[in-house]
Amino acid sequence: MKYRPHDYQKYATKFTLEHPVCCLMLDMGLGKSVIALTALWIMALDSFDIGKILVIAPKRVAENTWPKELAKWEHLTGLSYSLVLGSKKQREEALAQKASVYIINRENVAWLVENHRWDFDTVVIDELSSFKSNQAQRFKALKKVRPFVQRVIGLTGTPAPNSLLDLWPQMFLLDMGQRLGRFIGGYRDRFFVPDKRNREIIYSYKPREDSEGKIYELISDICISMKAVDFLAMPEKISNCVEVELDQKERRIYDDFQRKMCISLGNEEELDAMNAAGLSNELLQMANGAVYGEDKKVIYIHDRKLDALEDLIEAANGKPLLVAYWYKHDLARICERFDIRTIDTEKDIDDWNAGKIPVALIHPASAGHGLNLQEGGSTVVWFGLTWSLELYQQLNARLWRQGQKNTVVIQHIVTRGTHDEDVMKALETKDTRQSALIAAVKARIGGAA
Repeated sequence: MKYRPHDYQKYATKFTLEHPVCCLMLDMGLGKSVIALTALWIMALDSFDIGKILVIAPKRVAENTWPKELAKWEHLTGLSYSLVLGSKKQREEALAQKASVYIINRENVAWLVENHRWDFDTVVIDELSSFKSNQAQRFKALKKVRPFVQRVIGLTGTPAPNSLLDLWPQMFLLDMGQRLGRFIGGYRDRFFVPDKRNREIIYSYKPREDSEGKIYELISDICISMKAVDFLAMPEKISNCVEVELDQKERRIYDDFQRKMCISLGNEEELDAMNAAGLSNELLQMANGAVYGEDKKVIYIHDRKLDALEDLIEAANGKPLLVAYWYKHDLARICERFDIRTIDTEKDIDDWNAGKIPVALIHPASAGHGLNLQEGGSTVVWFGLTWSLELYQQLNARLWRQGQKNTVVIQHIVTRGTHDEDVMKALETKDTRQSALIAAVKARIGGAA
């Protein structure tokens, strides 16, 4: 695919090239990965300013997002990669391969430092906020080799005020203490005061009244944030797809059902679709991870979308997310996995707009016209998709409306090779007629991809 960067992406790439240490504090969905990769390509293959590159990321992001981004964009041709994942033998073999970029999950950073001769001169830390503890092994390991690294690029969401104390370890890995001090104790004494305590025992700290502005000012020369860089030509709305992949067993269940319209799932559980509309409904449920069987009994298929939602919540770094669900079993599984709250009452709406709900669940049918939610956040995550263009647009309009001060990002969790893709195509082309649904289902029954 040809890369046509937005103005803010051009700016961020240029910023990365000009700063040996930098942090891109951009909201998820704004393309942090391709911004960083574009800068890496220029430095590695055009100006030859850097050598071996290490990308550190959450496990699923390391496995899927970075390889897909490298394969997706035409301009990144030549930037080879090796995945340092899996067993000890697999990781060692991956490190032995010749590549431009080595991608490792953050859990293996300590192993890498302890067992591998450090020869990386450039490090990208995706989800830098996961290095917020100065006591964690991953932080201590990276701190040990940081003096041997020429360039460090940190990628994270826009920082939240309640995590100001957590900024010190993250910034230390960038500048080794130049801006916020070499020791966390000094940073804490300078910008925070004791909060909860029992005599001499201090349980927590809170920022001094003017700390936030001073801290951001100190790090502003190496960090850019979409909130801070208000002169960029920001798009009003950005739409993204987060793809998840079924494993072999899950794929076989899904494919068998869409071809035969009925399937036995063991334990005397049977699933049967009576017509095209019924098949469409059940295929979308299966893409989400569960499906209703006889007597509304829930049959579980997979947790792929729950895993993706977990990554999105982490990537939001405290920024509020409005998660749209469609089926009741989706609601139940999401609530079982996460500490989450549904938007049902007037108080829920008030608390959301007051910033008291970090992750909120909402059903599109309940997001009626005139419901104002834009003060509470600017990111919608579609866990499950709907054929209803009206409900789809109506829910997005709860955040993408007059009075919204931030760029609205709409994330769709899509199960690859399933009916999800048909619905996404229909929503994008605004062709959600019954005839389009039937045509898509007929193609699936016939075995078309």
